[in-house]
Amino acid sequence: MYLKRLKTLRIKAGLKQTEIAEILGRQQTVYSRYERGFQTIPLNFLVKLADFYNTSTDYILNRTNKINPYSNDNI
Repeated sequence: MYLKRLKTLRIKAGLKQTEIAEILGRQQTVYSRYERGFQTIPLNFLVKLADFYNTSTDYILNRTNKINPYSNDNI
């Protein structure tokens, strides 16, 4: 489920919800709702987070387990 991946990526980066919310231009409570599944994350925020974490939306959405899909070994 993508909710777990959002939280895992954030924690792995050593960031708090408030910091990610700031990147998205949202309040922490809104971002918390995204992570907990109480509110659907807008597509533009999903793309922004994938870029920020240097991963793909497919990874966040659990469509692949490859966290770094754009590494040189894919070419």
